[in-house]
Amino acid sequence: MTDVDCCVVGGGFAGLTAALRLKQAGRTVALLEARDRLGGRTFTETRADGSWIDRGGAWIGPGQDRIQALMTEFGVGSYKQYTDGDAMMVVEGKQYRYQGTIPWSMSPWVAMNLGAALLDLGHLCKSIPLAAPWTAEQADRWDRLTLAHWLNTHVVSKAAHELLETAIAGAYTSAGSEVSLLFVLHQMASGGGPAFLLGVEDGAQDSRPVGGMGAISGPMAAELGDAIHLSRPVRDIHQDDDGVTVHSDRDTVRARRAIVAVPLAIASHIRYEPMLPVDRSFLHQRMPSGAILKTSVVYDEPFWRTDGLTGQSVEPGSPATVTIDACTDTGRPGVLCVITEGPLARRIGRLDPADRRHEILDALTERFGDRARTPTDYLEQDWSTERYSGGGMLSHAPPGVLTEFGHALREHCGRIHWAGTESSSVMCGWVDGAVRSGERAAAEVLEHDTVGAADGRGRS
Repeated sequence: MTDVDCCVVGGGFAGLTAALRLKQAGRTVALLEARDRLGGRTFTETRADGSWIDRGGAWIGPGQDRIQALMTEFGVGSYKQYTDGDAMMVVEGKQYRYQGTIPWSMSPWVAMNLGAALLDLGHLCKSIPLAAPWTAEQADRWDRLTLAHWLNTHVVSKAAHELLETAIAGAYTSAGSEVSLLFVLHQMASGGGPAFLLGVEDGAQDSRPVGGMGAISGPMAAELGDAIHLSRPVRDIHQDDDGVTVHSDRDTVRARRAIVAVPLAIASHIRYEPMLPVDRSFLHQRMPSGAILKTSVVYDEPFWRTDGLTGQSVEPGSPATVTIDACTDTGRPGVLCVITEGPLARRIGRLDPADRRHEILDALTERFGDRARTPTDYLEQDWSTERYSGGGMLSHAPPGVLTEFGHALREHCGRIHWAGTESSSVMCGWVDGAVRSGERAAAEVLEHDTVGAADGRGRS
């Protein structure tokens, strides 16, 4: 049995950050990760030619100060997302090249609907208390509505409706009918509003770390050293008056406290003794993840750039719903990242791999020309089938969940503390939110240590 001050469950950015900050504060730590790798819902793969591909979370943006602080701490640089050209939007079968947020050259009616809806959403976001969205003046009403209902009643144009459902519900890797409007407003507000969520330059896809997300998680892991234990899925956590006992398939860890830093749906797979408080237990059952397929299509060079395109495109209903240039800082080789989310991701995920590849390459060829049909490499990452992720990059709240159970997102349960991007009041859903949550959970553990020492009970 390993005996430490704190056991951290989960080796994504939330867990890594929590463990790192505790070790830096002089505490002993054991980090148990179910996979045979670290990074959680980020996954950087280094290729034989030295280039790298982020098969999960990849981008950073302004205001994401905590991930950027980690980059500074470990000497990781960044580079801007390629935006020197036109983006592309396919609406009702017609291609529009544009710069900015909206292609104003398409139907004025569609463009006006898009612009008005985004302005309305931005206005609503300003009324959301980030630390407690369930206390907003309209919280009860908004939490009874879905994003789909709001779009149905506020967006008249069918094309604008499809584009907004694709862009917004896609961020939650689910259909708009599955997601609470209150949750959508909170998640958007946590990043500054819809312009940040959907934006590239000065938005959520503004920049990338040089070397990918693994260039940050790698040195974090190196500093933690033998505190990290891979291929240790945690099955049980027992707590008593003196501490917690954490059982994995291969090890048992005894600690004063535990931090659970895994997706909410995955946290429900762990057996807790005694049982968790009802609201926390029900929260695990009620915040699922959605479906997302992230495909990296590799070419000798980014030919779309010479065609005056950024590589950014969107076409609702297409197997290649969203694309974005995913080249490294050198620009070679050319990498198009294809993102397919929600119900469509589930559909094409059921296809034979050869048929799925054919559909995606067909869609890219229609959009970018014949050169898109013959990549040099093709890599799929279906997060929907990742056993220890359970789906998309962010667990979402269906109607009624935040107002009933949202208060339990960050409340510790005895000696068990919680981390994960979903629990962050700022940058909820991004890697930066995961880092913030890990720092918060570590601070909670340290605070309880201090309180225990001060009242003569020692660390408690």
